[in-house]
Amino acid sequence: MLPCLIISLLSLKIQSPLIHLAKQMLSQNFGFHLCGGFLIREDVVVTAAHCDELEPYQILVGSHNLKGSNRRLIKIQSRCKHPDYKTVGLGNDIMLLKVSISLSPTDNQICSVAGWGKTLNSHDVDDLQVVNVSIINPKVCQQQWNNELPPNVICAGGYNTNKGFCQGDSGGPLVCDGKAVGVVSFNRNANCNYPDAPNVYTDISKYLPWINKFLKEKKCST
Repeated sequence: MLPCLIISLLSLKIQSPLIHLAKQMLSQNFGFHLCGGFLIREDVVVTAAHCDELEPYQILVGSHNLKGSNRRLIKIQSRCKHPDYKTVGLGNDIMLLKVSISLSPTDNQICSVAGWGKTLNSHDVDDLQVVNVSIINPKVCQQQWNNELPPNVICAGGYNTNKGFCQGDSGGPLVCDGKAVGVVSFNRNANCNYPDAPNVYTDISKYLPWINKFLKEKKCST
């Protein structure tokens, strides 16, 4: 059987409206994690544009454990990658997914990044991992990245700490004071042992006009 790609989605309470991208065989109840995402409306998911290379077409909902018995699959109706996205290093790394039913989001009370990405020792996980991170000054972040960062990003975690995201967390939310403010984008050289380099997120606030246009018109504008 041909492999299919799915996304799994939860409501974030610690956590925000969280989603999980996985690859699953049609003939088996088996999968592994690829990307994350989160709800901004009952039927609209935000994720990273670079996750589109994996061609997900379903979201997995209902459990913080990827193998949970109460999970269910929801079909993605359409996707809207930001028109200026080229590669992850050039920014605009944000994509909207319209799902086939409404899924009610819940509020997050803490500032955190969450996902099912690999741990520091490169182990895969089934349960949602959550860690608190601090916002890093943009000038400091640019210096640590040798002034090579694209515009419209937020830096948080990874710098002078052992806390941050790893491969598989892409598309997940950076949540502060109950609001999703960033989308997990990239770290340095795909290295999760990164005390010298801040983690980089797409700044959602810079894309609100584009997001609101999609929510209003219910179609992707190019």
